[in-house]
Amino acid sequence: MSVRRIAELAGVSPCTVSLSLHNSPKIPAATKRRVLRIAQRLGYRPNARVAELMAQMRLKRDPKLDACFGVISFYDSARPWEKARHLERIYEGMTERAAALGYRLEPFWLRAPGMTPARLRAILEARGIQGLLCFGSPDLDEEIPPELGHFAIVTQGVSIKTPLHRIASHAHNDMWRVLKTVSQLGYRRPGLVIGAYEGQRSAHAYLCVYLGWCHLVLGTPPPIPVLNLVHVEEAPFMSWIGEHRPDVVIFAHHYNALADFESILRRHDIRVPEDLGVAVVTQIIEGTNFSGLQANQRLVGAWAVELLVARIINSDFGLPTHPRIEMVEMDWVEGKTLRPQRL
Repeated sequence: MSVRRIAELAGVSPCTVSLSLHNSPKIPAATKRRVLRIAQRLGYRPNARVAELMAQMRLKRDPKLDACFGVISFYDSARPWEKARHLERIYEGMTERAAALGYRLEPFWLRAPGMTPARLRAILEARGIQGLLCFGSPDLDEEIPPELGHFAIVTQGVSIKTPLHRIASHAHNDMWRVLKTVSQLGYRRPGLVIGAYEGQRSAHAYLCVYLGWCHLVLGTPPPIPVLNLVHVEEAPFMSWIGEHRPDVVIFAHHYNALADFESILRRHDIRVPEDLGVAVVTQIIEGTNFSGLQANQRLVGAWAVELLVARIINSDFGLPTHPRIEMVEMDWVEGKTLRPQRL
């Protein structure tokens, strides 16, 4: 049974039938329901091979056409990636992968003066934009406005409360890898120093893995209490070091805090790694002497684009019932702050 026959019975064009069968947001819901009822009654089945070829043709089209994804931001600036290096790398990953697949990116600022969700929806629909890449939000409880709920959306990180397909760092595996690495080097008293920002952004996985690792590997509760810091506060850190004497510090904090952390160690004549091993878990380590894990931001951006392209190809619009979460593991950076211990 052909699309043309369905169009005749439904009183619409073949193009409308095709868009309806692909659940396009451009077609009214009532029309889509009518087309679908007729197609089901006639036993219509799409040709999977043709659908695959059409998807490939769409990916290969000239990016100068209307192949565009919107990039939405809940931050306090129009382009937050221009103010933060780790966000800049995510945006670079998005841009490069989108271009390779035949798409361009256009930023939209949800906090812009005069901008409302309804107005943004109208702008996106007028420009034929069906897919949105979300950069997350400084507010972990942020939600996608209902007016944007019918678009295909992919976000990065854990900050958006609305159920969405998302790409996030694999915080569980990352912390386990750091602890396994320092253990293999012979360290036996690992202490965890965690920033409030990293605690929230990892959905507290760093803390949970550390506690679980101590029970499973050391066979005891953590020998050293976890030190939670908002910033790199010198007095509580030095008090913690003096009282508990860790042989290695797992420092999970924002990368902007690394310079202050290094200054504290230097001021107190703590030699690293001779007196104390240090492994950091952060967004960017490059340019420092620290050993540890840094986020693979470009891969986060690239995977977000690939997931969004898959949604567009499969006509997967709207908020998902079962969100897909893809995890990106961090990269190990071999610095100068760890060394094998004498057992």
